[in-house]
Amino acid sequence: MPSSKRKFGDIGENSAVEFLKRKGYGILDRNYLLKCGEIDIVAAKMGGFLNQKINSIVFVEVKTASDNFSLAFAAQNVHSKKKRRLIKSAQVYLMDKKIPKNIPWQIDVVLISLDDRNKLVRIEHLENAVW
Repeated sequence: MPSSKRKFGDIGENSAVEFLKRKGYGILDRNYLLKCGEIDIVAAKMGGFLNQKINSIVFVEVKTASDNFSLAFAAQNVHSKKKRRLIKSAQVYLMDKKIPKNIPWQIDVVLISLDDRNKLVRIEHLENAVW
């Protein structure tokens, strides 16, 4: 049985996936585990005829906070060590999946705020948040 912290995080990740889908992203992977770290969500910005072409790959770090904590505090939890791990994980993913080198990629952060009943209060999408 998952811990309440894990369940809280899962609710946040599920909310982030639905948010990204509504924005037109395709979801390629979730909770992709590598030796160097885990990628919460791997998404694709689609384009071209009938959105059949991948324009770019987006690696998404999801941070979930309870309503009484600042989303800014959650964003600060993506510190320099975590940023290095995210970049390394993204690079390994691209190699493992044989993604063509001409496909651009970025690392975004999605901040999720839930109330005391684990209901969605707010979502913030920080594009290109890690470089």
